[in-house]
Parts: sequence; structure tokens; C-alpha cells
Amino acid sequence: MTYKPRTYRRWVDPGSLVSFEVIESQTDLAISAIKNLEPQARAAVLTLRQDLEDYIKIDGLFLTSLKPVNIRPDKSCIVKMMADAAFKAGVGPMAAVAGAIAELVGRELLKYSDEVIVENGGDIFIKTNKKSVIGICAGEASPFTGKIALEIICGDNGLGVCASSGTVSHSLSFGKSDAVVIISKETALSDAVATATGNILKAPGDIEKGIEFAKSIEGIMGVLVLMKDKMGSWGDIKLI
Repeated sequence: MTYKPRTYRRWVDPGSLVSFEVIESQTDLAISAIKNLEPQARAAVLTLRQDLEDYIKIDGLFLTSLKPVNIRPDKSCIVKMMADAAFKAGVGPMAAVAGAIAELVGRELLKYSDEVIVENGGDIFIKTNKKSVIGICAGEASPFTGKIALEIICGDNGLGVCASSGTVSHSLSFGKSDAVVIISKETALSDAVATATGNILKAPGDIEKGIEFAKSIEGIMGVLVLMKDKMGSWGDIKLI
């Protein structure tokens, strides 16, 4: 896979938080916290990647399946999180990997910082003590890119805000949406549902169908769909 620079990260303003990156193999995280926690974040990433790689060695279907799979009893936390999200969304478990890593790294860093933002390829775990604004990148051709953003209030436990695109992202998608954004309290679930919703969207006329699918899944708090010059949303979505 050819590496694509995360140019959208130039838009990020962490405010009073300290920002740093952790890159290990395919994992590329942009993190903000009250102080530089790069060593702790890197250690968490390495542990999670090792757990996942060890499981895939004994269950290769977990890596390749485009449908939910049953997992073995000796699963690790990340494997179980990905499998659970996949079953709820009806996709393969790897559709939840970026969100799972973002959340598990983020929750580890909350031991050292009461505010943490972890972004992993457009999938975000966020726990802040005040309102946050998340910009939406729907591609250079989209009339919405740079024009709208989400205002987020995290609450005590943080949120998962994940995006999928059939026109911009390098991730596998069978749809044609410019951006699908899903909000829930579980970042892996948001990631998996963003992928599943995006797969439904072949044309702007499918926006309502995609939203109905996302809102039917337990735990989903909000959904936003951008496709060409059309937009649809449901739930806890505040655009500014």
C-alpha cells in the first residue's frame, strides 16, 4: 500500500494540548494530550499490534473476512472489541481496526492525561473537558470540505467519531460517498458502522437508506453523510 501523507492534519488546532505523532508500521496516530506521552502511546501501540498479529497467525480469517467472524476463546481485548463491532455493523472485523486502536491507545493515555485526542486515519477517540470542533474532509471536489464542522461535547467517557469515504480514503469501501461520519461511545463501533453505511451509498438517492441503516444499530448517536452536493444527518449532530 502506498503511504499517503495525512495532509488534513495541517488543519488541526490542539489549543492548549500538546500534539505528537506515533507511527509504527501501518499505524499512524496523531495524538493530543496535556503533555507529551509519546513513550506511553508507542508502548500501547506496540502491545496492541502484537496482540492482533498473534491472533491473526492462528485465525487468518479474522484478517481477510468481509463478514463478521466468530473468535476463539483466547482472544485479546482488541480482538474482542473488533469482533463485537463487526457483528453489530455486519462487516469484517478489520473494518474496526483503526477505531479500536485509537480508543484503546486513548484510554491508556487517560491514565496520564484527563484530556486525550487520538486520530487514526480519520477515526478519532476524543475525551476533552470542553466543546471541541472537528473539521470534515470530504475531498477537494466536495463543496462541504472546509465549510462545515462538527461541534462535539464528549461527556465523562469520551466519544468515537469515525469517517469513511468511497472517494477519498485508502480504506476498502464499496460505496461512493464523499464522507460518512458516525458518532458513538465506542470508537471501534463508529469505525465499523461508518464502513457499513458507506458501502450502502452508491448514489445521492441512497443517503436516506444509509442513515436509516446507521440509526438502526444500537449505540449509534449520530450520523452525517456527504455525497456530491447532498447532505443528510440524524441524531446528535451539531454542524457549525
